Amino acid sequence: MKVLKFGGTSVGTVESLANVKAIVEGIDEPVIVVVSALGGLTDKLIATANMAAAADDTYKEEYERIVTRHNDIISGVVPQHLQGEVHTIVDPLLKELGDVYLGISLLQDLSPRTLDRVVSFGERLSSVIISRMIEGAIHFNSPDFIYTDSRHGRHVLDDEESLPRIKEVFTSTTFTRAIVPGFIARDRKGRFTNLGRGGSDYTAAILAAALDAHTLEIWTDVDGFMTADPRILPDAHVIDRLSFVEAMELCNFGAKVIYPPTIYPVFHKGIPIYIKNTFRPWVPGTCISDAEGNRQHRHMSGVTSLKDIHVVTVSAVKGTELAAHRGRMVNLLSRNGVTIYNLVNDSAINSFRFAVRGADVDRALDTLNNEYAPELQTGEISGIEVSDSLTMIAIVGDNLQQSAEEMWRRVNAMLADNAIVPHALSEGSSATTLSFVVEKAQEHQALRLLHDMYLKF
Repeated sequence: MKVLKFGGTSVGTVESLANVKAIVEGIDEPVIVVVSALGGLTDKLIATANMAAAADDTYKEEYERIVTRHNDIISGVVPQHLQGEVHTIVDPLLKELGDVYLGISLLQDLSPRTLDRVVSFGERLSSVIISRMIEGAIHFNSPDFIYTDSRHGRHVLDDEESLPRIKEVFTSTTFTRAIVPGFIARDRKGRFTNLGRGGSDYTAAILAAALDAHTLEIWTDVDGFMTADPRILPDAHVIDRLSFVEAMELCNFGAKVIYPPTIYPVFHKGIPIYIKNTFRPWVPGTCISDAEGNRQHRHMSGVTSLKDIHVVTVSAVKGTELAAHRGRMVNLLSRNGVTIYNLVNDSAINSFRFAVRGADVDRALDTLNNEYAPELQTGEISGIEVSDSLTMIAIVGDNLQQSAEEMWRRVNAMLADNAIVPHALSEGSSATTLSFVVEKAQEHQALRLLHDMYLKF
């Protein structure tokens, strides 16, 4: 058995859905197909909800466009004799969505719980349609077996509740082709939740790991992982093979090919991931695996960038031992759901600094200022400052650890020659990554220099 996931661009039009149908029906073994909402629909659902909350009556026009789009897709891809059956399921869902929007408009309030319910409609609708489009397919409802907990204001997988239910549902039913909505879940109180943006990838990985699939395929609109973002560097090329750690690091540092948590469940089971292009299915794509022969004999696999980075600098008076404070701060921020990048010391001024995403910077500062209020008042900690408008550049490769020192010398020399002053140089979260922070305006130049030095054909 294999698990396939098709993203929004793959299920966005009648033409792209014809490709999905051909790919799935061409597989001669049991397959679970995880699908996203129609391309761009999740953003549309959110925007329409915000319009309703703002008492903007044009939300009704946007809602009608959502209805029309689904009706057009049904007419274009579902066999005529099944369209009535599809409408008996889809039409009540669309009416329910309209009722939710009306309630939001009347209350002029959009709570996180209500928004979770709104965005759930995308995958609930698309999966029903696709299950009737593909011959011999059976529809499974992921909120029946994917559960989440809430931690630090985010939904995270509830393994204890989910894994037994997944095994029970799929081992008690005989199927050749199973269609599952990605992204959506529920909590133990039965309320709709989700696995976060990009969560359909994660749904597929959870199912692949729980059911011991031999392969996970992520079908998207690109040929695979690239050596750099081709929108920035047109001469970037496909990476044919990556280790799990390389793929995780590329995702964590900005490559948007797959949702980062996707890799963890299958990594632990040793299940390979293939990144494939729905619109060019004959292209080999990228294989992610730690199988023998999959690792490359190269120092670098790719270079990527992470935007909207802020560097937090924590300074102390001379004589203060920063090592203890550093460990305390790292643990404190981690417990509060803040991801830290590039933690480095500056002994010359008795400080250390680290990078965080823009979405986490306020939480990081509030956490530190509250925790260290006494030390800030006495002056033991002399300041907590933040710099913004920065971008993190990451160099990823399994063999970097063998030449990290020499590479840093070359990279530093190259940056200096081109008047690029890096902030917070550091090794990454593993021996696979070296990273540094630059001014936002220097991102493209830094990427070009590194790609030309190490990755150009």
